[in-house]
Amino acid sequence: MYCTKKITDDLFWVGGNDRRLAMFEGVYSVPDGVSYNSYILLDEAAVLFDTVDKAVCKVFLENIACTLGGRKLDYLVVQHMEPDHSESLGAVLTLHPETTVVCNAKIAALIKQFFDIDIAGRSLIVEEGSTLNTGKHELMFLSAPMVHWPEVMITYDKTDKILFSADAFGTFGALNGAIFADEVDFDRDYMDEARRYYANIVGKYGPQVQAMLKKIASVEISMLCPLHGFVWRVNIDGFIEKYQKWSTYTPEETGVMIAYASVYGNTANAAEILACRLRDKGVKTAVYDVSVASASSIIAAAFRWSHFVFASTTYNAGIFISMDELLRDLAAHNIQNRTVAFIENGSWAATSGDLMRKIIAPLKNMTLIDATVRLKSALKDSQSPEIDLLVSEILARMVHK
Repeated sequence: MYCTKKITDDLFWVGGNDRRLAMFEGVYSVPDGVSYNSYILLDEAAVLFDTVDKAVCKVFLENIACTLGGRKLDYLVVQHMEPDHSESLGAVLTLHPETTVVCNAKIAALIKQFFDIDIAGRSLIVEEGSTLNTGKHELMFLSAPMVHWPEVMITYDKTDKILFSADAFGTFGALNGAIFADEVDFDRDYMDEARRYYANIVGKYGPQVQAMLKKIASVEISMLCPLHGFVWRVNIDGFIEKYQKWSTYTPEETGVMIAYASVYGNTANAAEILACRLRDKGVKTAVYDVSVASASSIIAAAFRWSHFVFASTTYNAGIFISMDELLRDLAAHNIQNRTVAFIENGSWAATSGDLMRKIIAPLKNMTLIDATVRLKSALKDSQSPEIDLLVSEILARMVHK
């Protein structure tokens, strides 16, 4: 038996869903699984776009065989060599010795690194703007370096105006029988996972994503076919606009993300009080305990909100462990263009506030609020004006939409 999905009259999804995977790339939790997308175009020549992770290789090979129906596989277009999209490459080429590998020079080099396969006599090395005629369809290849590996390329079907976008425009989550984003309530059920995917997987490389967006802006796109998540055929411009915001580090919404690290609840209480008083002023808030919420979720929220408050107890004369890890991870993802405030706690020799500030200060276009709230063990009633001052300072730097 096989499980494929028809995308157009001659284009088929032949990938697979993995619901047993706990941690994507060993880092990011995927409670709703993940899809590994691969596509077959049945033109005069049959073309396979990318392969899949080894976890779904068996069903993938069955899907290919059933879709081809005895036809030969003329081309395998390799757009990205990360193993979740290339681990089944060897199996495909073994089963289909007639297949020509279409890739750029950097991809060809990585194939040699990952596999003991000599593709020299069965490869078509393409460059920026190279085209391949498959009969009715004409495919154009464009480089997309560091979205999110240096070898990445994307493919534009000039005939049907379909963009095969590699890891761009991907989403965490298994497909659950659907294939198109408009078959589900994407904004409600998947947008957070699309943002978390972008922020953590691609987020560091905003300028490179911008370069890709400029390339695809010059062509008409009727459909987006990414390597993870849903195919887009409706509201494509809206989803591309999300990438425009994320890749320029432009907040999606005006509001305050509050992330706190608290051992015995006193720092958490200060964060809760601040959130309540901001809400009383009509400000949206999102509050995270960094010891409970995953770093990937908080980093995704950082790409969403305009203002941050980081609240941490002092721990071993430094920042509490999970907060320190979060801030350094956030800095590594190149976050910028935000307003940031701090709350520190310390029963003696408090240092967390200044140390948090030192991690954030070097980032680009970050406005740091001077009014740090400083707790000595617990927030006292006498410090209520300090919380109110912090609220006022945040509001003063906030443009309501």
